[in-house]
Amino acid sequence: MSRQIKFNLFTYFAFLSIAIIGILYGDTLIDKYSNLRIWTIYNILLMLIGIPFLFIFNKSDIPDFWQENIDNKKRVWFPFSIGLIFGLLDVIILKIVLHPEPYKALPPFAQPFPYSIFLFFSGAFEIEVFYRLIPITLICWVGTWFKKGYFLKYFFIFGAVLTSLREPLEQLQSGALWLILYSFFSGFAMNFIQALYFKKTGFISSLSLRLGHYLLWHIILGFYIQQFEL
Repeated sequence: MSRQIKFNLFTYFAFLSIAIIGILYGDTLIDKYSNLRIWTIYNILLMLIGIPFLFIFNKSDIPDFWQENIDNKKRVWFPFSIGLIFGLLDVIILKIVLHPEPYKALPPFAQPFPYSIFLFFSGAFEIEVFYRLIPITLICWVGTWFKKGYFLKYFFIFGAVLTSLREPLEQLQSGALWLILYSFFSGFAMNFIQALYFKKTGFISSLSLRLGHYLLWHIILGFYIQQFEL
C-alpha cells in the first residue's frame, strides 16, 4: 500500500471520527432540542462505501487527498474562499432580502451551536463522497480505460455536469422566478466549480469549498439566529 493511499485512508477515517463524535454529542442534546438532527450508525456504515474509491485515484487521473505536488493554498484556502462567497450570497439573498424579520425558531437549515459544527461538517463530507468522490472517480476511471483515456476529458465533463445538477434540482426553491433561477444557477455553479477542483486538486478541495459555504450559511448564520433572534 502506497504512502498516499495510507494518507487517504487516515484522513477518511479521521472525518468519520468527527461524525461519530457528532453523534455522541447530539445524543446528549436530544432532550433539549426538539428539531435536532442526528446521524446514526447507518450513516457511518453508508460512508464506508466510499473507501474502495480511495485506492483508484491514480487510475482515474484524480489527485490523492494530500498529493505532494499540490500546494495547500490551491487545495484548501482558495476553494474555501470561493465557498465563503457562495455562502455570503445565500445569506444576503435568502436571509437579509427574503427573511429580514427575526426567526421564532431555528429554521431547517440551522442547528444549535456548537453542535452545528459537527453536523454540518459530517453533512458536507457525506455530500462530497456521494456527489464527487464516488461518481466522478468512477466515471473518470472508465474514461481512462476507454480508448486508453483519449476521451477522458469528455467523460469528466459529463460527470461534472451530471453531478452538478443533482443538488440544485433536489433543493430547487419555490416562489418568484428570479429566486428559482438564483437557486438553480448558484447551486449548479458551486457544484461545477467543486467538480473542477476535485479533478484538479482532489477531494480535500471540493470539501473545503463546501465547508466555506456551510460555515457562513449554516453555522455562523445559525449561531446568529440562535443568539440574537430567538
